[in-house]
Amino acid sequence: MKIKILTVSLMALFVYAACDSGQTYAPKPTTYYRITLPDKSYQTYDTTALGITFEYPTTSTVVMKKDIPSVKWIDILYPEYNGVIFLSYKKLKTPASLAMEVDTAYQLLKLHFQKSTGVEEQSYNNPEEKVFANTWRLKGQQVASTFQFWATDSVKNFVRGAVYINSTPNYDSLEPVINYIQDDARHILETLKWK
Repeated sequence: MKIKILTVSLMALFVYAACDSGQTYAPKPTTYYRITLPDKSYQTYDTTALGITFEYPTTSTVVMKKDIPSVKWIDILYPEYNGVIFLSYKKLKTPASLAMEVDTAYQLLKLHFQKSTGVEEQSYNNPEEKVFANTWRLKGQQVASTFQFWATDSVKNFVRGAVYINSTPNYDSLEPVINYIQDDARHILETLKWK
């Protein structure tokens, strides 16, 4: 019996001595991958199938998703960051169709308000190129589209754009990529020209 007590006591002493090294350990905080973004450089997108031209990033790929006379859908893909800028272009037939397109853009924008914690709206006007636009930057952890815009010449053309990141929303880790793609969307808007 004494041998068992002595053996258990020695084992407990060894375990205690092995665990107590005098250092205190704390869990490490959550970290995120460092994302290195390339320098900005742009090229012009100009096709006969589209009534507009604009500059888009050389690091992205442009894909025409829908090409019928009245509607064009264009995706500007960022495969490295799993992001996309969706563009839709419509030729306006009447002044009423402009009002309808603006209303549709607002309806699509409102779908994101439930998850948003704030919205920054700005107007953009380039009278020389006859580009009149509105932009919206949506804030919040769970917002699917963080930036949207529409532009028109008020007569014949209408373009709507939206930025999406195809991953689980985590604004802290994705913020550099989101800002990078939002800047590119603004650049598209600023270089937009009607044909």
